[in-house]
Amino acid sequence: MDSPEVRLPETGLPKTKIPSLGEALRLWLKIGCIGFGGPSGQIAILQSEVVEKRGWIGEEEFLRALQFCMLLPGPEAQQLATYLGWRLHGIRGGIAAGVLFILPSALLLWMLSLLYVLGQDVPFLSAFFEGLKPAVVAIVAAALWRIGRRTITSLPLALIACGAFLLFCFHASYPAVILGIGLLGSLFLAKAEEDLPTEQTSGHGPNRGALGWAATLRVALTLAALWIIPIAALWCWLGSKALPVRVALFFGKVAVFSFGGAYAALSYVALHAAGDWGWLTSGQMLDGVGLAETTPGPLLIALQFVAFVACFKNPGILPPLLAATLGSLAALWSLFLPSFLWIFAFAPRMERLGRNRHVAGALSAIGAVVTAVIAFLALWFAGNVFLPHGTIAAGSLVIAVAALLLMQLQKVGMIPLILGCGLTGVLFRMIQ
Repeated sequence: MDSPEVRLPETGLPKTKIPSLGEALRLWLKIGCIGFGGPSGQIAILQSEVVEKRGWIGEEEFLRALQFCMLLPGPEAQQLATYLGWRLHGIRGGIAAGVLFILPSALLLWMLSLLYVLGQDVPFLSAFFEGLKPAVVAIVAAALWRIGRRTITSLPLALIACGAFLLFCFHASYPAVILGIGLLGSLFLAKAEEDLPTEQTSGHGPNRGALGWAATLRVALTLAALWIIPIAALWCWLGSKALPVRVALFFGKVAVFSFGGAYAALSYVALHAAGDWGWLTSGQMLDGVGLAETTPGPLLIALQFVAFVACFKNPGILPPLLAATLGSLAALWSLFLPSFLWIFAFAPRMERLGRNRHVAGALSAIGAVVTAVIAFLALWFAGNVFLPHGTIAAGSLVIAVAALLLMQLQKVGMIPLILGCGLTGVLFRMIQ
């Protein structure tokens, strides 16, 4: 059955189309399967499918929702899909859209992770990943340039970024730096009223007014209970020192403090999981980013690979594959559940939040911190790839420069880029 359509009486043109839940589910699953290209590509697909082709949401509301999601910690494209689902069909629609956005990539990356740990001793695969690592360094460098141009827009923000970078060099706590500098930004970088967006209203989509504070608290407590109960059960079964439990607790913290998208979260995890704690190596972290770039869905899914490999290497009392699967499920649960909390609790208030001058100042300062932590990640990755034994790895350097030029000048897509660099690594191994 066709979607009902409402027409503006003064023009006769469609105002909005309200789809059935079944129609929406089919679209969310389709987007989850074709959402390649990182956040920019996924947002473009959402805009094309939801706004331009179907007219379910108006253009202005879509752009305001995108700006709101960019304020939140976590993957903005997945949160935008959750918002759109919520806007159309309430909480059940938001859950469906958010889950289907990540489910295909999660299943695919689980299979790729399994092939990875079982095929580490295969010469062809190891050579492929040696070619993949410099490509990932180039991808992170390109992301640093793109994000830095957007976040470092004044001298104070540049000074904040430099100061945060130095703090990370001395192993400062990422959450502490985010909170401290965000507080300073809210006090000293508060935006002038004329620089803030004006309040707008939208005639598109069903009316979903702001929840009262009591209802917001109920939503928050319900989602907190949903997160705690499975993790508590895992804790009672395996104990607090089991790696799947530690993954769940750590990745919950990552989800709360991952302002700036996936690269900020990857940087935070790399500082600890592949640095201080030794859950996996820096090379394995690079491999995970590369594999995640070949899947649809959010790049944050790379942390599922981190959890899988870490728990496979340190299974404790469990069989390695079971420990790895539990770890990857715990990672997904902790990383993405908070996104639903942000949307369901705060989306009805997005206009007010976007117009708060102190919130705007805090987010400007946090953006500079995000740039600093990604710069630290890029430098750390580069050192491990280009100076693995204290001498320059010329082949890796050539692959990285070529990958960067192909991305920036030729606009080569991620999947062809990664496959090409991996096969170049195999070629280098063959001619050595």
